[in-house]
Amino acid sequence: MLKVTLDTNILVSGTFWEGEAFKIIQLIEQKKIECYLSKAILEEYNKVLHSEEILEKVSEHHLKIKSAIIKVIEICSIVDPKTRIVVVDEDPDDNKILECAVEAKVNYIVSYDEHLLKLKEFEGIKIVLPKELLKIV
Repeated sequence: MLKVTLDTNILVSGTFWEGEAFKIIQLIEQKKIECYLSKAILEEYNKVLHSEEILEKVSEHHLKIKSAIIKVIEICSIVDPKTRIVVVDEDPDDNKILECAVEAKVNYIVSYDEHLLKLKEFEGIKIVLPKELLKIV
């Protein structure tokens, strides 16, 4: 089975909008692909969900943040990366995505982040946009 790590921007996009990121989350729910996240990714996801910009959107759509986080925890496996990776200098926060992906030995990192996408691949793990992963699946 295909194993992926989702960047925080994919999690947020898939939580609130019914686009490509949402379709990937559906595939994870349907157990067609496996998703691996780390505590650091979940913490960032939680922080973004509680940002002012998202809170405004949530109140408009009456979405519950807590249920969004619980859903992600239920459908994804959580790993604890043992190795620190320092590859993305422009945005050191992105390194946590690489750390998680390497620890979980995933096939793909799915992201909208330019810093990650420009790497194209890291230690044999391809870094792709959601639309590219959907073509593969």
